[in-house]
Amino acid sequence: MKVLVFGATGMVGQGVLRECLRDQEVELAVTVGRTATGARDAKLREIVHGDLSSYAGIERELTGFDACFFCLGVSSSGMKEAEYERVTYGLTLAAAEMLSRVNPGMTFIYVSGAGTDSSERGRIMWARVKGRTENALLRLPLKAFMFRPGLIEPLDGIQSKTAVYRVFYKLGGPLLPVLRWALPNQVVTTREIGRAMLAVARRGYEKRILEAKDIRAVVRGEP
Repeated sequence: MKVLVFGATGMVGQGVLRECLRDQEVELAVTVGRTATGARDAKLREIVHGDLSSYAGIERELTGFDACFFCLGVSSSGMKEAEYERVTYGLTLAAAEMLSRVNPGMTFIYVSGAGTDSSERGRIMWARVKGRTENALLRLPLKAFMFRPGLIEPLDGIQSKTAVYRVFYKLGGPLLPVLRWALPNQVVTTREIGRAMLAVARRGYEKRILEAKDIRAVVRGEP
C-alpha cells in the first residue's frame, strides 16, 4: 500500500506517520507539507511544498497512491470565520479535488472533530466550517471517510505544535489514561487514530463518518 500523509508535523499527523512506517503493508509513505518532518525511514519520502492551495507542477509526484490521510488543520481560537474557512475548507478541498483527478477512487481520510455540524447552519463557527468541509469531501469521487476524534491522548513522545494545547497536555496529561478508561468512547490515542486509518484504507468501513467509538472499534477489529 502506498499512502500520502498531509500535516505530518502536527500532533495527529505525527502519530499517523509513525503507524504508517511501522505497518508492514505500507511500502511507501509520502508526506506533503510546508516543512519536512525530520523523520528517517527507508520507505519515507517527503515533499516540501510551500503553497498548499495549489499543486501545479507536482501532481505527477502525487499519483499512484492507494490512500491519503489528511491531518492538516489549525485551531479556530482567535480566528475569524473567513480565515478559518480558507485554511480548513480551502486547503483541504484543494488537495482532495486534485487527488480525485490523479487518483480517482482512492481512499481519503479527513481528520475532522467531535461535534462537527453536518447541517452547516449551527451557531458554532468551527463546527459549521468542518461540516461544510466534510460534506464537500463526501461529494467527490473518492472513498472519503471522516474521522471525528474527541479528546486525543498523544503517545510515543508526540507533542502538539499549538502552544495552548502543549500547556493543556502538560497539565492534564497524567489524567488522560484515566479519562480514556472512564470514557472509552470519547478519548482516543494517536496510535489508535493511525491504526484505524490504515485499517479503513485496507478494508473500508460501514460508516463514512467515524466518531471516537468507531475509531476504537476499527482498531479492536484488527488482527
